Amino acid sequence: MKIDERHLVQLAAVVQAGGVTEGAAFLGLAQPAVSRTISMLEKRVGEPLFVKGKRPLQPTPLGRALAEHGSTMLAAGRKASDTIESFRVGNSGIVRVGGTPFFMDALIAPMIAEFQTRHPDVRVDLTYGYFPDLRTALHADQIDLAICPIDILDEGSGLTFQQILPGRNVIACSVTHPLLLKRRPQPSHLLDYPWIAPPPGSPLMSDLRGMLLSFGATEIKIRYSGGSLMSVVNYLKTSQALTIMPHSVVFALRNDKSITALPVTIPHPERALGLLKRADALRVPAIDQFARYIGASFDDLKSLIKRHEQSVVWGM
Repeated sequence: MKIDERHLVQLAAVVQAGGVTEGAAFLGLAQPAVSRTISMLEKRVGEPLFVKGKRPLQPTPLGRALAEHGSTMLAAGRKASDTIESFRVGNSGIVRVGGTPFFMDALIAPMIAEFQTRHPDVRVDLTYGYFPDLRTALHADQIDLAICPIDILDEGSGLTFQQILPGRNVIACSVTHPLLLKRRPQPSHLLDYPWIAPPPGSPLMSDLRGMLLSFGATEIKIRYSGGSLMSVVNYLKTSQALTIMPHSVVFALRNDKSITALPVTIPHPERALGLLKRADALRVPAIDQFARYIGASFDDLKSLIKRHEQSVVWGM
């Protein structure tokens, strides 16, 4: 025997509300229509669904059993409505984010955690990569959003770029490095120490080469390479090695008091950190919420980062 699911939902509403009028009001239906549904359902099953003469209405054992099935569908309908509304306002969904390792680990990961305290039903899937790989992943619909530094975005790339932080590199070292004892370290002093190479594929690698060549180096004394941000920091703080880092990463690690920036102004390319998306991407509210949160977080940080730069790099 096939039963119309809508009839079971109306039966469940009447049982839960204790009356046809109340059940109809709960569902936003007219009372006569719900009364007809109950009568039709009783004729269909050939058994009474409510005990006659009882007020509030009291379901028979069969009525109660059928109402339980209707309650399951009623709850599923409510949950579906809640899901739709939550998705529509950006409080649920999945955000697939790709980004460059140092920035993601030092700056973006804490922001993701803060974002999810406000939007706990939004899942964030994180992958690492540099601009060429992230661009490919965006076009292949493998990620929704990339957070990375780029020099220039070619016209016709099919991507949009929102700058969130101007580029600025510094020389990072341990807080006990001998060069910090010099009042004004000179570029030539940097060549007396070994270096940690940035991760392979990182634009920082070309920045390091260009910087050291501008200082007159004929070769680069690489002591360590290929490490994660944590391994580079741990290596720096227990050695006299130097490395090149985005200033914002050093800023993010300032409270650890393990590494700092040398007070040496170095050349750096015109590069900015920003949010990269496909221009033709479907609008997903959770992704929009996340992008706005990251942008607002960097707006709050910009002045702090600038003051830190003036204090640590130029003020020493």
